Parts: sequence; structure tokens; C-alpha cells
Amino acid sequence: MSNDNDTTGGAEKRRLRTTVIGTVVSNKMNKTIVVRHDAKTLHPLYKKYVRRSTRYVAHDADNTANEGDEVEISETRPLSKTKRWRLVRVVREAPIGTVVTGTDDVEEVR
Repeated sequence: MSNDNDTTGGAEKRRLRTTVIGTVVSNKMNKTIVVRHDAKTLHPLYKKYVRRSTRYVAHDADNTANEGDEVEISETRPLSKTKRWRLVRVVREAPIGTVVTGTDDVEEVR
């Protein structure tokens, strides 16, 4: 006879949540950041590494992340139409006086 009352809350049935480390490219929204994750993938025909980037919209409850910061985000339930990630921690803060552009370059403001 099996016991249907799970006292652990089903924690062992839940799969591990995916985490991604990326760079904050926008923090202009309230409690929301946009994180760019860069990856190098091998092109199937030309056998050269191609740089690909993906943008994730993540929930930042305390508005702690700034543009240029390297952050870790984790999957979560849908919070809005596009928000399916949440901020876990700020891995590395951006140096003061830097601006993140849409490309891979970081410009220094003087």
C-alpha cells in the first residue's frame, strides 16, 4: 500500500533549475533586467566557432544589478509575458564608468 501523502513537499520530484551566467545589458525597467548570454558553437558545415548570444528577461526584486554586471540567473515560473528567469546573485560588478553597448565591446566613459 502506497502513501499518497508526501511529507517532503515533492522536492525530489522537481528537476534542477537551469542557471545561466551572463552580462546585464539593460536595467531600465523596474524590478527587471535584460541579460545577454554569449556562447560559442561549432558551425556544422564550416567547422568554425561562431559566437551566438541570447537575451533573457529576468526578475530583479531589489533592483541590485546594474548595466555591465556579470550575473547568475535561474529558471522560474512565468512571471510575465516574457519574464521566465530570476536573479540569483551578482557574480562580478562592472567597473565604474563603463557603458555596455549592443555589441561585445565595453566602452569607457571619460
